[in-house]
Amino acid sequence: MTKVNSVLPLPHALSIGQLENDSDVVAKWEAYVTAAPNATFFHRAGWQNILQRVFGHRTFFLYAMRQGVIEGVLPLAQIKSRLFGNSLTSLPFAVYGGVVADNDAAAAMLENAAEKLALELGVAHLEYRNLHAHHTDWPTQDLYVTFRKEIFAEEEANMLAIPRKQRAMVRKGINYQLRAEFDSTADRFFSLFADNVHRHGTPALPKKYFQALLNEFGKDCEILTVVSPDGNPLSSVLSFYFRDEILPYYAGDAIAARDFAANDFKYWALMCHAAKRGIKVFDYGRSKVGTGPYSFKKNWGFEPQPLYYEYRLYQRESIPQNNPNNPKYKLMINLWRRLPLPVANFLGPFIVRNLG
Repeated sequence: MTKVNSVLPLPHALSIGQLENDSDVVAKWEAYVTAAPNATFFHRAGWQNILQRVFGHRTFFLYAMRQGVIEGVLPLAQIKSRLFGNSLTSLPFAVYGGVVADNDAAAAMLENAAEKLALELGVAHLEYRNLHAHHTDWPTQDLYVTFRKEIFAEEEANMLAIPRKQRAMVRKGINYQLRAEFDSTADRFFSLFADNVHRHGTPALPKKYFQALLNEFGKDCEILTVVSPDGNPLSSVLSFYFRDEILPYYAGDAIAARDFAANDFKYWALMCHAAKRGIKVFDYGRSKVGTGPYSFKKNWGFEPQPLYYEYRLYQRESIPQNNPNNPKYKLMINLWRRLPLPVANFLGPFIVRNLG
């Protein structure tokens, strides 16, 4: 395993370490991420276990420490694929990432360590998925935005904050007497998710990934499933909780969900549930500009906020475009839709693990 080598620190000097199985350091990492204003759910230590055990990716969770106190973190993982290339990213399968540090010295040490690591691994590029710009001179991906908005403790206040047309869709689901249930396993969620992404021509993440998220993050990861009055699952969402925020992250719908406005009701039920938990921010997550999900979130009254995905290019001349908007994937998308669902679910994990 590649190690990040650092010289013996001088007294009171910063040093770089790499998160392993030391429970004391893991606890310090988690405490730091919980308290650091710019940290996100995707900076949590548990992602190292997920990426290693579910996908088999090499991880390098770096931290800057002084006198036993962490002053910055940078979670990284390598994806090495014949199809999609060799990269080092903070963080694969995450919408946010990059350096979080208390000071410029810690940030610089972490980025220097990442640069050295990238060169040792021979990756084609290093990618930071930042909420805010850090390197204005680096190539930047402007394909994605995020949607975040305050929610209120009172249900009626949240309802009135939804624009009129979208509010009518929520009320439609309520009138159909849909109900929201919370699942202890990923079974119902995965069935809806896998069918949904297959219809869009996209490989599905493996079921074991979603179950691993539930197991790893406990009460901070939840599945809400909307069912019809006769109990048929229509729509489901897997969400993360971080401090006073909720992040509905993965979702899937049955074809019949549209007739019942189940997708709209799903997010309304989730918003009500989050408010009761004392959540203050509803993070609708990342979307590609100009897509259906982008428009759907704007219809809820959320305004897009740019994400700053910054790239350090080593063995390539341009930013990789491993997304459905890339014209070269159009044929593959059309072919994927024609595969029988069991075949697509079997083959999907071998492909999607390298997309990140």
